Amino acid sequence: MKSSIVLASLATSASAFAPAQQAATKTSVGATKSDLESLAEKANPVVKFYDPLNLAEAEFYGWSNEETIGFLRQAEIKHGRVAMAAFVGYCVQSNFVFPWPNTLAGAGFPSADMSPEEQWDALPAGAKWQIFAVISALELWDECGGGVLPHYTKGRKPGAYPSFGKFRDAVHPVFDLYDPFGFHKNMSEETKERRLVAELNNGRLAMLGIFGFLCADKIPGSVPALGDIATPYSGSVMIPFEGQFSYF
Repeated sequence: MKSSIVLASLATSASAFAPAQQAATKTSVGATKSDLESLAEKANPVVKFYDPLNLAEAEFYGWSNEETIGFLRQAEIKHGRVAMAAFVGYCVQSNFVFPWPNTLAGAGFPSADMSPEEQWDALPAGAKWQIFAVISALELWDECGGGVLPHYTKGRKPGAYPSFGKFRDAVHPVFDLYDPFGFHKNMSEETKERRLVAELNNGRLAMLGIFGFLCADKIPGSVPALGDIATPYSGSVMIPFEGQFSYF
């Protein structure tokens, strides 16, 4: 069952990772509520625009409404991408163990007999800190626009992750996160917009999917559809360093 989920998730989310810099211009910082309504119609013509908290009319942190919409759009795309990676990662970790050593001392990765949550708990604290350090560096690069792009509340298209060009030239060679070899640089505007919609839908579905797995493992019977494959977990997914360090 989990193997089938892995294949399905990989197949359906392939186009979802198309970056927002490939999106149509309507998703730029100048987007208004009417632009969001138009995008929602394309993403889901049944549900259409759904904003019960009226966030599309808000003005956060003294920003204008257009800047706030840029912030919210960026947040949704980013959370969707993380959720897609988490969903696929959960499925892979449930079925496969990487064959190379996990530490310099030669220790292997946690067994696939453990749930993904238990595998995370079993990782050395040093490995977790490395993961968080890389995430923090990627976040900083995103916030500063790689020294090239404006902030996503100041004109950048939501979801457009900056190139590592400046870092590559001044510090160390590194591939860009999306399309490192330039295979899609001539993509048509129609394809860009279609992939934007696909990314939104897959990201939203992935957010529901990964939390469905976590709930099914933590609260038996809470997700009946996953009852037969859920692995009970007694820890807390909200405490990433549980049992490894304390403030007290």
